[in-house]
Amino acid sequence: MTEFAQLRAFLTVGELLSFSRAAERLGVSPSALSQAVRALEERAGIRLLNRTTRSVSLTEAGERLLRQAKPAAEDIGAAIAALRRKGGEPAGVVRIHAFRSVADRHILPMLTEFERNYPNIVLDITLDDAVVDMVAGGFDIAIRIGEVVERDMVAVALGPELRQVAVAAPAYLARHGTPGHPRELTAHRCIRWRWPGQDHPYRWEFNEDGRWFEVAVEGGLIVNDKALSARAAAEGVGIAFHTEEWVAPYVADGRLVRLLERWSAPFPGMYLCYPQQRQMSPAVRAVITALRATAVS
Repeated sequence: MTEFAQLRAFLTVGELLSFSRAAERLGVSPSALSQAVRALEERAGIRLLNRTTRSVSLTEAGERLLRQAKPAAEDIGAAIAALRRKGGEPAGVVRIHAFRSVADRHILPMLTEFERNYPNIVLDITLDDAVVDMVAGGFDIAIRIGEVVERDMVAVALGPELRQVAVAAPAYLARHGTPGHPRELTAHRCIRWRWPGQDHPYRWEFNEDGRWFEVAVEGGLIVNDKALSARAAAEGVGIAFHTEEWVAPYVADGRLVRLLERWSAPFPGMYLCYPQQRQMSPAVRAVITALRATAVS
């Protein structure tokens, strides 16, 4: 490999801290990647990575090289990619990670026109409610609620604040009564939701006199899909906790009733976020522009 290729191999491994994931991203074998990093270490005369059978970590020298060389390598990569594009038109793969709930509002509306305007851009979209590390996961753009956006990301609001409310079917309330305070939910059958990748169900969050507090509810149903929790609540299975706009159709036709609204306060809504970059590819910039156009007030 050339010196630049060796450096790129090290930067990818150093960023992901995994030879297998770095090899997958670069399209080479882990053994070839290991040889490239070793060759760079020999060229520099210093160890850059600590390797064990289970983990990879950066040495102090490796951390310094990663910090100093990554911006320049990104600029070089972007310049080379620009030379390869036909006629200078945006091209390439742009990877997007988004919460499931944003697909209909912010992704579907832009797809038809975007496909027509940028035929050489491939959108690789993952819809998942997990809060993933964008950089480690190889994503260019993410759409998620404001409270889980990393501080070092550029964040652009795509909509107003959101509010979660407890809801239940009239039949359930007739059988079990209506809770008068969020803490009374512990005596009810609640439909719990678990964040992807988490061991324990989400604790329902409420606000009293400007202070947030959590309630660890119980119940016989745990799901990882918010849409299922709303449908189950409408069937009388139990009390669900959901974004207000998502359950609005159920409330409008009487299948669900809002509960405990006094303690349901707004929180930051959906944000488009992406890493700060000295040199952003035209393809990523085109996708960001298209998604920002879907913002609602």
